[in-house]
This record gives sequence, C-alpha cells and structure tokens, in this order.
Amino acid sequence: MSLEVSAMFKNILFPIDQSREAREAVAVVSNIVKTYESKLYLLSVVETNQEEDAVMSDMKTVAQLLKNAQDLFFQAEIIAEVIEREGMPPFVICDVADEIEANLIIMGCRGLGLTQEGVEDSVTNRVINLAPCPVLVVP
Repeated sequence: MSLEVSAMFKNILFPIDQSREAREAVAVVSNIVKTYESKLYLLSVVETNQEEDAVMSDMKTVAQLLKNAQDLFFQAEIIAEVIEREGMPPFVICDVADEIEANLIIMGCRGLGLTQEGVEDSVTNRVINLAPCPVLVVP
C-alpha cells in the first residue's frame, strides 16, 4: 500500500452509543481500520442536559460500553483508544475529531432524518455539517 493511501485515514473517530446502528457499523469500521492501517478512537458522549444522578449512572454505562467496544475490536486485532466526554454529542464529536486530527468520522445512522424534525434533531446530520473532516454514515 502506498504511503499516500495509508496516510489518507490515519486517525479514525468512531462515536458509539448503545444503538443497533452503532453495533452494525463495527464491521465497516474494522474493515476500514485494517485496510488503511488506521489508529482507531472510540468516543462516547454523555449528554450534560441530564440530571446530576442520571449523568453519574450514565458515566458507568458509558465506561462499560467503551470497554465492551474496545474488547470487540481487540478480538479483531485492532487496538482502539477510548475517549469519554460530557456535553452535546454533535459538538463534542467534532471537537474530539479536531483534537485527534481525525481524517474520518464513521457513524451509524438511526434514520431520524425522514422528517424535517428528524433532520434538525439528528446528531449525525449535525456532525456532517460541523465536522472538520469527512464523515462516513453507515446505514
């Protein structure tokens, strides 16, 4: 593989949650990471607009979610770095992408964009509009 191609997707950010769509995107992420010999970052965001107790319990859930995802990728012989943050997901995802100098963000899509309200509320749509790099949406 040429140096130019392998550097194309040097750093990949994969924001995860507990959705079926995120789980289904794992195969695509694995394939791209292996093909381009990329460094993989797993990100999970706890929304800060929740009550304090909910945030604390969600932090435990997020930590377990990230550990499970990291283990899943490890089984595929991919070492993934985990990042856990609080905030508004679209903005945090884009900020982290900027921090790690991501060349690609890969996200699952929940299909909320079928209505005007869905488009406006979609984390994926907001990330597409704000991201500092290309975004691959896995349906």
